Amino acid sequence: MPSGTILLADDDQAIRTVLNRSLGGIGYQVRCTGSMSTLWRWISAGEGDIVIADVIMPDGNGLDMLPQIKKLRPDLPIIIMSAQNTLLTAVRATERGAFDYLPKPFDLNELSGIIHNALEQPKAPSDAEENTPIVDTGEQDKIPLIGRSAAMQEIYRVVARLVGTDLTVTITGESGTGKELVAQALHDYGRRHDGPFVAINMAAIPKELIESELFGHEKGAFTGAVMSSMGRFMQADGGTLFLDEIGDMPAEAQTRLLRVLQQGEYTTVGGRTPIKTDARIIAATNRDLRQLINQGLFREDLFYRLNVVPLRLPPLRERLEDIPDLVNHFLNQAAEEGLPTKTVNPEAMTRLKAYPWPGNVRELENLVRRLTALYSEEVIGREAIDAELSGTVSLDFAYMSDENESLGTAAERHLARYFKAHGDQLPPNGLYDRILQEIERPLIQLSLAATRGNQVRTADLLGLNRNTLRKKIRNLDIQVTRGLK
Repeated sequence: MPSGTILLADDDQAIRTVLNRSLGGIGYQVRCTGSMSTLWRWISAGEGDIVIADVIMPDGNGLDMLPQIKKLRPDLPIIIMSAQNTLLTAVRATERGAFDYLPKPFDLNELSGIIHNALEQPKAPSDAEENTPIVDTGEQDKIPLIGRSAAMQEIYRVVARLVGTDLTVTITGESGTGKELVAQALHDYGRRHDGPFVAINMAAIPKELIESELFGHEKGAFTGAVMSSMGRFMQADGGTLFLDEIGDMPAEAQTRLLRVLQQGEYTTVGGRTPIKTDARIIAATNRDLRQLINQGLFREDLFYRLNVVPLRLPPLRERLEDIPDLVNHFLNQAAEEGLPTKTVNPEAMTRLKAYPWPGNVRELENLVRRLTALYSEEVIGREAIDAELSGTVSLDFAYMSDENESLGTAAERHLARYFKAHGDQLPPNGLYDRILQEIERPLIQLSLAATRGNQVRTADLLGLNRNTLRKKIRNLDIQVTRGLK
C-alpha cells in the first residue's frame, strides 16, 4: 500500500478536497494549504516526502519557488500543476527542477502514477546550477506552439523533457501540423539556443545536390563547382540541424548521413579530411518511414539512429478545441503586421470547428490572413467563412455537380460567390495575382503527382524553367514525393 506525506498547495478548495480524499484513500498522508508561505514553512521544517503545487497562488508563484525548494531540499520531488497549459509553463517547470508537470484538468490515475514514480526514484541530489532558466519571462506571447487541448499538453510535456538534452528526435505528422515549429522550440529553449538553427528540406533539393547541400563540396568536385562551399552540417555547428522531409532523402545521402551519426564526422564532397560535427539532429517527415523501409526506400539502420525519440504531432482535426486560440493568435499576428484588426463571431467559430482542415494549422493560418486582408467587416461572420471554405473545396473540384464542367466555368462560379460575399464593397486590390496563386498550387501539385515527383518532367509539362519550378515549389510549400503515384 502506498505511503508517504504529500504537501499539497493549491488555492482552489475543490481541488484540495478531491486530491485529499483520493490520495488519502489509497494510503498517502495529505497536508493541504492554499498558501505558498505555509508550504514554504512546512518544507523548511523538513516535512513532507513530495510536493504538489499550483503555479498561480495568492501569495506567490510555484515556478518562482521551485529553485528555492531545490536549493534547500534537492532530493524533494515536486510536481507542478497549472491551468495555464502553455509550452513555456512546461519548459520552465522542467528546467527549474520539477519532477513532472501536469496541466489542469488532469487524470487522478495519472497523478497517482507520477507520485509513485517520484517516491520510488533514487534520492540523488540534483545540482541546482544545472536548472538555470533558459527562456526570458517576457517571451510568453512569442511561444510558437498554440493550444490547450490534451493532445498539445502531451507535446508540451515531451518537449519540456527534451530541451535539456541533445537526443535525436524524429517528428512525424501531416503537412501543416507545425513540425518545424516544434523543432525550432526544441532548439530555442534547449542548451544549444545560442547556436544556429539550420533547416533543410529534402524534398525541395534536387537528388544530385543533396549531399553537397548537407556536407559541402570542394572546388572542382563536380561540374559547376567553381568554388568550395560550406554544407549545412558545418553551418549548424554548435546548434541544431533540422532535416525536414527526411523520407525523401535519396539512398546515397542516407548512407552518408548514417555514417555521420555513427562516427560523428563527415567529409565534404570531393574532400578527404574528416570534419568533426557538433550539431543536434532533429528530423521530420509526413510519410510513414516504416512503410518506406518495407518498400526498400529508407534504410532501417538509419531509421533507428534518427528515431531515438519519436514525437507525433496531431492533425488539427484531432484538436478542434484549439481552433479559437489559434484563430485569435493569427488575428493578433496579422494586426501586428499592419493588417486590419478583426474578430470572429461565435457562429463563424463554430463553422471553423466543424471543418476537417486537411491542410491543418497552415491552412487555418492562411484562411485567417485572407479574412483580414480581403474582407471589410470588422467582425467576421459565418457567411465569409462559408464562402472561403467552399472556395477551398472548389480548388479540389469536389463541389462540381457536372463532371463535364469546364475549369473556366467552375472558376467563374467560385469568383461570383467571392464577389457576392463582399456585398457592396470591392475586394482589396491585387485580386488578379491572388487568384493566379490559388490555381497555381493545385496545378503544380497534380503535375508533380502525374510525373511521380520528377521535377524535370514536371517543368517540361508546365512549360516552366526548372529553377522557376523549384522556386514555386519552395514558395508555395508544396511537398514533393518521389517515385510514388
